[in-house]
Amino acid sequence: MKKAIIFLVLGLFLVSPIIGSTFLVDPDWVEVTRQVYLMGTLCTLTTYSPHRQSGLQQLEVFLDILEKTEQELSTWRPDSTLSRLNRQPLQVPFVVDKSLCRLFTELVFWQQATGSTFDPAIGPLLEAWGVHKGGQWPRPEVLEAARERSGMGYLRFDPSLCQITREREVTLDTGAFGKGEALDRVFRYTLAHGSTPWLIDLGGQVMVYGQPPRATSWKVDLAHPQQRDQPLLTLNMTSGSLSTSAGSERDSYVNGRRIGHILDPRTGRPADFTGSVTVWHEQALVADILSTALYVMGPKEGLPWAEARNLAVCFFTIQNGKVEIQASQAFKQRFQLNKINLHFIK
Repeated sequence: MKKAIIFLVLGLFLVSPIIGSTFLVDPDWVEVTRQVYLMGTLCTLTTYSPHRQSGLQQLEVFLDILEKTEQELSTWRPDSTLSRLNRQPLQVPFVVDKSLCRLFTELVFWQQATGSTFDPAIGPLLEAWGVHKGGQWPRPEVLEAARERSGMGYLRFDPSLCQITREREVTLDTGAFGKGEALDRVFRYTLAHGSTPWLIDLGGQVMVYGQPPRATSWKVDLAHPQQRDQPLLTLNMTSGSLSTSAGSERDSYVNGRRIGHILDPRTGRPADFTGSVTVWHEQALVADILSTALYVMGPKEGLPWAEARNLAVCFFTIQNGKVEIQASQAFKQRFQLNKINLHFIK
């Protein structure tokens, strides 16, 4: 449903001359990288290990976790748990396991905390706008019917029994939380079992664990809000996850009119914002959710909302052909952005 690309600087031989960044690699450890197609996007996994074979074994474990998450949450797979929930007869409780019960508790919390700017129960609206099929302008009666079948308010959740009951023909979409949940599951595995340092880029959302050998951070580049192949800003990550939402790649144009692929659940229409927003959070799920919610809010509403909650957030907008960067204080402090001019850097 979203994501501008985030460029990664994984080692000296991959460093872009534009960026000019570098870090030293312990000669006794080797860098091991795998790339696969997951959740509809290219996923890159990198780790450092004393031996290539042990590094590959670790990445295989991570891939298994990511693939199982996709099997559980993908709405493209008819046999996934989420697809079965979306088909569950009305008023008949659907029982989920402890993992999905915990996840659904978080989804309900953030839907309420963000004032419904994040709401994953918008399947009928996505279908009405043809978001996954190249875009279309719905007739007013079609849009109104979709609105009447959208929203978390039409899902009754009982956390004590881990039961979800559909009260209307509402369906969930994972576009604003699936990648974050997958990355958090890898992180929880790491905390329980241990691992060497790693970085995973899941189609524009990045999470890191530990530090690369002889380096204090991982370097991650954020892309231009409208030109995804153009790096714009390099950040040093020591922990947590960065998630970016943008419309540069997946927005559609029908009869010369833009149809943004990120919808505002409050209105049922595409969000007006046309830039991008990046959110850092210790939890990948929260970063994923908030980048969508803040994109829907846009900088005028979203930046004060983020400041009031001490969230690390950065908006990128186009003004007179140049990129304007507006970052929250928490974002500036975390990534030491006070040393550069935050306005019109390109």
